[in-house]
Amino acid sequence: MRTWLFAAAVNGFIAVAAGAFAAHGLGGRLSPEALGWFETGARYQAYHALALLGVAALAERAGSRTARLLTISGSCFSVGIAVFCGSLYLLALTGERWLGAVTPIGGVGFLAGWATIGLISVTRRP
Repeated sequence: MRTWLFAAAVNGFIAVAAGAFAAHGLGGRLSPEALGWFETGARYQAYHALALLGVAALAERAGSRTARLLTISGSCFSVGIAVFCGSLYLLALTGERWLGAVTPIGGVGFLAGWATIGLISVTRRP
């Protein structure tokens, strides 16, 4: 539980910092398209920091099977943040278009994390 709580806190902090950096430091330096990429990365990082907070909360009371699924979900969210958000940040800052091909891999990580949460909801015994 503490691992996911820490991951949620770190990612929430970075998301807020990235959003502030985009709003106040990048406005005149990036094209509107690149600024949009950066802001999308910050927004999705914030969403999934909250998802990690949910994983931490669920892990507090989880049995061993559910805990394993929560670990998978939290790991998928973490990989999604690193790959999806990281590639958008780098794409915006460097203009390297090939990074856009990497971004969907992170999106698959997000989808897998949410699917795993869904799996918990349908397999958990009352």
